[in-house]
Amino acid sequence: MHAVETNHPATRVDAWAVNSAHCQAHYQIVAEAEPDVLCRVLNYFALQCLTPQQVTVNREEDLLNIGIVMDGLSWHRAQVIGEKIRNLISVCALDVWSADAAGPLAVVAVAQ
Repeated sequence: MHAVETNHPATRVDAWAVNSAHCQAHYQIVAEAEPDVLCRVLNYFALQCLTPQQVTVNREEDLLNIGIVMDGLSWHRAQVIGEKIRNLISVCALDVWSADAAGPLAVVAVAQ
């Protein structure tokens, strides 16, 4: 089998925030523990050819606690992806913050 070499840029250009600096975005998600939730959450990154730096998942009874660290996003793109994830029916809560911020209390979006 031949090795396939790919040249993917380290960061993807954000057409809506061309002049924005890239940051490290942290997502903390609480979702119902359904078999397809993790795939649906990660799909929002995959659709944009993005691979998270770190993904952690813990199940506590009927809930999943999902932590995602993503490098190379503009803050605008990080927020857009966060809003899309928040709109998933199985997502109960979502916090997104930049590594430059103090922590998850910097920006909070809660599913209603």
